[in-house]
Amino acid sequence: MSRAVVIHQSGGPDVLKVESIVVGDPGPGQIRIRQTFVGVNFHDCYVRSGAYTTLPLPGVPGLEAVGVVEAVGSGVAHLRIGDHVGYISRGYGAYADLRLIDASVPVKLPEAIHDRTAAATMLRGLTAQMLLFDVFPVRAGHTVLVHAAAGGVGRLLCRWAKHLGATVIGTVGSPEKALLARKNGCDHTILYRTENFVDRVREITGGRGVDVAYDSVGKDTFLGSIQALAVRGHLANFGQSSGPIEPFAVSLLFEKSNSVSRPGVFHYFVGKDRETMAARWFQAIADGIITADECHEYAFDGAPRAHADMEARKTSGAVLLKA
Repeated sequence: MSRAVVIHQSGGPDVLKVESIVVGDPGPGQIRIRQTFVGVNFHDCYVRSGAYTTLPLPGVPGLEAVGVVEAVGSGVAHLRIGDHVGYISRGYGAYADLRLIDASVPVKLPEAIHDRTAAATMLRGLTAQMLLFDVFPVRAGHTVLVHAAAGGVGRLLCRWAKHLGATVIGTVGSPEKALLARKNGCDHTILYRTENFVDRVREITGGRGVDVAYDSVGKDTFLGSIQALAVRGHLANFGQSSGPIEPFAVSLLFEKSNSVSRPGVFHYFVGKDRETMAARWFQAIADGIITADECHEYAFDGAPRAHADMEARKTSGAVLLKA
């Protein structure tokens, strides 16, 4: 027997129910993982609320977790019992303390990386890497705008972009979060509740704008992010914490030859790129660029509270369930 958090109907955090499930032996090409930490993301909140209808109900949410390989099915040669692994999966099912998964999905963790660190940084670290290296390759001399700069992905974007030599501007919701953003590499912080971030970006950049804006907020910031771009600047929208983006006239991009993308990490963490991204993630942890500080940890049956705290903006970094 095992435990899983199951959603039977869309709704508030209270629809997350811990239930007993039966997990059998792995079949050919599968492994069974005894999970240690489960990552909680805003995507999970969208799935739970019904904003995303990508999880058939009843179902187990969750995109990422880490743990120890407990059993190996036939045909699996690259993983062994006792290996520590981490994974991200569009197939959901991570909110469990024991699960079966295709052996091609997890990556083996180096011995030097603790499960908690991996769980706190995997999806966020791979997302930040995708945005900074693939969607818009950031280099020294660029100026970048990061919304929600004190959040889980935001902090990694700020720290990594600064490491690459960029000037980093971050928007935050409070003076306390401004301090956290500056601690993580922001050269300039903007309190978006009391300041017009477009005007402030123009002031900071001498009217030029930013080379790239990384926007996980969505509805409330999308059009302003376009206005804050420099000529040939790029807007990467990768979330919608304030709500879905309304249709807009593509001609808005013509004035400064701007571009917009809506990338998803699962389309980048594939094939040979998967090995490159995993190695870069491991190295960033080893170099101290990616850390698991400001991590909020909840008991496994505390999933409803974790969701509620995230939606109330009470968390400022990674959120984990301890399985």
